[in-house]
Amino acid sequence: MAEITASLVKELREKTGAGMMDCKKALGETAGDLEAAIDWLRKKGLAAAAKKAGRVAAEGLVGIATAGTKGVVAEVNAETDFVARNDQFQGFVATVAKVALEAGAEVEALKKAAYPGAGKTVEEQLTTLIATIGENMNLRRAALLQVPQGVVASYMHSSAAPGLGKIGVLVALESAADPAKLAELGKQIAMHVAAANPLFLDASSVDPAALDRERAVLTEQAAASGKPANVIEKMVEGRVRKYYEEVCLLEQVFVIDQETKIAKVVENAGKQLGAPVKLAGFVRMALGEGIEKEEKDFAAEVAAQLGH
Repeated sequence: MAEITASLVKELREKTGAGMMDCKKALGETAGDLEAAIDWLRKKGLAAAAKKAGRVAAEGLVGIATAGTKGVVAEVNAETDFVARNDQFQGFVATVAKVALEAGAEVEALKKAAYPGAGKTVEEQLTTLIATIGENMNLRRAALLQVPQGVVASYMHSSAAPGLGKIGVLVALESAADPAKLAELGKQIAMHVAAANPLFLDASSVDPAALDRERAVLTEQAAASGKPANVIEKMVEGRVRKYYEEVCLLEQVFVIDQETKIAKVVENAGKQLGAPVKLAGFVRMALGEGIEKEEKDFAAEVAAQLGH
């Protein structure tokens, strides 16, 4: 019997995309024979799917689909980054984004939508994929932008395949100008959004609670200076303006030229294109943001599972 080492478990996991404990069990059942263990995992199929649901899925892919005046970005999570390189998983994420263009971005409705060519719903296809690949997966969220006239442009950062990656951005531009030229502008602004990570479109859309928290912190900081109340008030207002410049897309300085505010970039584009341009909205979706996951050293994790 071959020794069931951490490296053997890792190799089986890379070959199959199966979970670590499943790989360890497969090797135990097949006396450490790698090829037999692969077959053992394949034979388990759907029987293993239900056991995956409790595991943290914080890897995966963000997918984007656009069609003229409409665009969708969606996130599908898996347990490991191995799965993001799996052709079946990539195909699923790309298809879900396209389905959402018609079905909408509300997750529960999207799960119930028909999955093309499968005779199943999106949710049923995901269950099949969980069983086939052997990891917990989750259709976590989706967002849709649409304008009556103009374009919804997109940009994918850390792209794994066309329209698939780790940070997906949509930018909606409303205008009667040439759609091709609008798309170029939209992509540049989307690249800016990926890099600068604005939280809001403009000052009027800043969350009041977020602003109140920021103002309270700034007031306390200014008060520590010991200056008079009227001076403190001016200091706080100046810092609030600075806060807007940091978190509002239209107030940010364009990363491409490092000098023009996005609001001015859009205004200038309208003059050049011969029709007013309105930046109607944006979405930035980063893979795994907000998911609590325990950071572990992978080799140490494997060794711990094997009792080494």
